[in-house]
Amino acid sequence: MQMSDTRQIAATPQEVYAALLNPDVLKACVPGATAVTGNPQDGFEASVTQKVGPVKATFKGQVTLSEMVENQSLKITGEGKGGAAGFAKGGAEVRMTESDGGTELSYDVEAKVGGKLAQLGSRIIDGFAKKMADQFFTNLQDTLETPEATDEDATDQTTEAEGTKKGWLGRLTGKD
Repeated sequence: MQMSDTRQIAATPQEVYAALLNPDVLKACVPGATAVTGNPQDGFEASVTQKVGPVKATFKGQVTLSEMVENQSLKITGEGKGGAAGFAKGGAEVRMTESDGGTELSYDVEAKVGGKLAQLGSRIIDGFAKKMADQFFTNLQDTLETPEATDEDATDQTTEAEGTKKGWLGRLTGKD
């Protein structure tokens, strides 16, 4: 299954690129992620629980980043095993260009599955893969575009995504 899409994100290419390298942001953005650890140089380990049609499985696997051009593009490749449910693997080529005060993010995704999952049929699998990719990039966009709180009361009520953004963005810019 292959798909491509483009979206506008109200954040700089530097912020988008940094978010894609941050395990906390990845955990917040990957649908069903229960753990994401590691770093861009050595790769990430992830645990993701998903239900595809009647099959529910927890996938444990590795994610590697390659062809990294700072603030412009990178390639994400992942493979996970879900026990009796089978396996899933795929990748995404992600490109970022500055556009209208933000970033135009475009991506090409390819996904493959095997085992019980493959028996569900291409219509279910393709629909699920598209939904997962769309949800990941929607979550990334929401994380990057969530406004930061400006007073103490609002700070107490920030969402986890806002807290995550403040944490990693503050470390990048030196502002807390």
